[in-house]
Amino acid sequence: MADVRNHLADVLDRARRDETPTIITRRGKHEAVVLDIDEFPRLRLLAERAEDFRLNKSADEVAAEGTDGSVSLEEMAALLQNHHA
Repeated sequence: MADVRNHLADVLDRARRDETPTIITRRGKHEAVVLDIDEFPRLRLLAERAEDFRLNKSADEVAAEGTDGSVSLEEMAALLQNHHA
């Protein structure tokens, strides 16, 4: 942290000019990353695509398992209502 404060211009230059991210630590723990601003939206888009892929894969796996033994929301509500009656 202290190094970043003392050399912020250098950290920003490295991120922008050299496309070198700088990991900021506090008491030995990673806290943040300084990176080129143009890199941020690209990384965000990649993260969103990865999450979409993960969710779609999970949905495909559930669909492939079929519905044997499953209960609809309405059936579950009726079961719960009968259980509490």
